[in-house]
Amino acid sequence: MKLKYPIIILSLLFSVYGCSKVEYTKIDNPAYLRVFNNLNYKITLGNKDQEQPFLTMLIDPVTDASGMPLSAAITGDFLDKRDPYAPPYPSHAGSSNSYKNPEYPGKENVLVGPVLNGFDLSSWAQIPAGKHRIMFMYRPMNNTPFFSLEERLKKKVLVDTLIELGSREVYTLHILQKNYKTKETGMLLRQENFHKQALSDSMVYVNFYNMSAEGFAEAPNDKKDDNYEAGYLAKGIKDEMNIWFSSFTKDDLRNAIPGFYHRFLMTVRRNNTSAAVSPYFSFPLFADPKSNRIHTTAWQRFNLMAPGMNPENNPYNDGNSETFNDYALITCYGNGTKPAFEGASCVLPNMIVNIHSGRNNPQSFATVNTIEIVNGSAYLTTVQRKYPTPIY
Repeated sequence: MKLKYPIIILSLLFSVYGCSKVEYTKIDNPAYLRVFNNLNYKITLGNKDQEQPFLTMLIDPVTDASGMPLSAAITGDFLDKRDPYAPPYPSHAGSSNSYKNPEYPGKENVLVGPVLNGFDLSSWAQIPAGKHRIMFMYRPMNNTPFFSLEERLKKKVLVDTLIELGSREVYTLHILQKNYKTKETGMLLRQENFHKQALSDSMVYVNFYNMSAEGFAEAPNDKKDDNYEAGYLAKGIKDEMNIWFSSFTKDDLRNAIPGFYHRFLMTVRRNNTSAAVSPYFSFPLFADPKSNRIHTTAWQRFNLMAPGMNPENNPYNDGNSETFNDYALITCYGNGTKPAFEGASCVLPNMIVNIHSGRNNPQSFATVNTIEIVNGSAYLTTVQRKYPTPIY
């Protein structure tokens, strides 16, 4: 089970049979790192020469004269393609359902981040601050640890570079396909700032990135994966898209919350090289005037449209089979559940977290969210402030 807080515990466990001492490694000057593998392609006859998008991360590796890694200060193994949803808690910690890890630290039993300025960083690993060599290696899709593989399988380098991590700074690292035609891959290290902003507990925040590969949207559709769950988003979007925001309650698509129907939000531009943080947009946790301000059934929908389009002149309906990359829908509904109106929309969990808390079952909590679009898929990462102490 993953350690929840970076407190150094030197405990004596006494029993009638004796005692033992448990020690945990301390990092005096940590940075906080979370890693996602965004290589979301499938290996088919059409791209059989590409490496499987299954990775090992090595921080400060020791290599032999040929450059083959022999050991590493930190190893993040079995790094699989990321899940569509990265929740505000380490959902994979301690899981033994599969050897595959959808993020780092994920299942890794490592020292994780604290509650920093009110935000729970237990999904980030502690890494010593400073300069590091970092390597990402392709590896076979099996459960053999990387350093136990045959030598010939430990030589397939995806990334080998240097990074510098600031003390007590929060970072998200992405492995990406940079160019769809050439299959160039690389990484992007973003220094997050949500924990440094004066964010309100009564507001929900979201920002957007389009980190798709250059040329993905323009490529022939028959060359792309059949990602039906992504709806219109599956074949990609234009390099520049405007985003409109709507909020509804329950299962009702006919009556939006007053003031929150097709509200212009921002313009998102495709960029997989810049590490700049996108600005956050906010909306009230209890925007629905009918809520009791303890729990809300509100959920979110985003219309992505090419410049020149808007929700009033949208020529594409849910029955269209081709939108020419001009239009896409992202719906954030429920807590991991899917609504009845699937098909055209890419469906992700609600940005409002609803859980049992004290006397309230459920209670709604505000969050800070990031939606990242990568080659026909959308990914939601949610961060939450520390839950208040339940009142019974």
